[in-house]
Amino acid sequence: MSLEFYSATDVGRSRGNNEDSVVVDDKIGLAILADGMGGYKAGEVASEMLTSSLSLELSRCLRETGGLVTVAQARLAIEACVDIANRAIFTAAHGNPQFSGMGTTLVLGLFCDQGLLLGHVGDSRAYCLREGRLTRMTRDHSLLQQQLDAGLLSLEEAAVSNVKNLLTRAVGVEEVVRLELHLHQVQAGDVFLLCSDGLTDMLSEPAICGMLVNHAELVDAGRALIDGANEMGGRDNISLIAVRVGPAWNLN
Repeated sequence: MSLEFYSATDVGRSRGNNEDSVVVDDKIGLAILADGMGGYKAGEVASEMLTSSLSLELSRCLRETGGLVTVAQARLAIEACVDIANRAIFTAAHGNPQFSGMGTTLVLGLFCDQGLLLGHVGDSRAYCLREGRLTRMTRDHSLLQQQLDAGLLSLEEAAVSNVKNLLTRAVGVEEVVRLELHLHQVQAGDVFLLCSDGLTDMLSEPAICGMLVNHAELVDAGRALIDGANEMGGRDNISLIAVRVGPAWNLN
């Protein structure tokens, strides 16, 4: 398996603290991004709890396989580890008034024997750049997305909606979390982008596509995306993980 990873997080221009958390484990083909929410610094706690727990538990589970994992192994491991992390955050939020109401989004990618297993909760997103075309791979778990799906809002109205940040799902806010998990095809040359809404609220999808296409190196593309989001206002923390699939990718 040939994979190149780049990750970065930035506080942005309006926030005093960073509630995003990112983790990459290139040895097992794992990328995790979380965008926390809650009271004073509680969002930081939730996102850090989630990424730390998932990286530790998934690494432990998957390293035991000794190689590229099957879809069945990966799916079971992801679901079990997300459940463990969700219950830990939920318990902490209900056991400490300082953390009351905290929770976090999640977008997670794990490369396995048949492609990319992509899981998400909330409005952090994943995209795939293939042959110059950017495709959104996730659908937000948000009130705004529900209104769009129901035809109650146009895209132009959605861009200025006052319910943009109201989530219908998040990790840690309920005792059981509903993780959306799908397998996606992978091709040599693909670039996958996982990101928080601090990026997508500031930059349009055509702008994101252009920056990925116009920068051959992942580090340059990542820096351009964060700089671009800050130039457009940087109203939230900005985090991303970019993964390029190399020419040696082979599922056989």
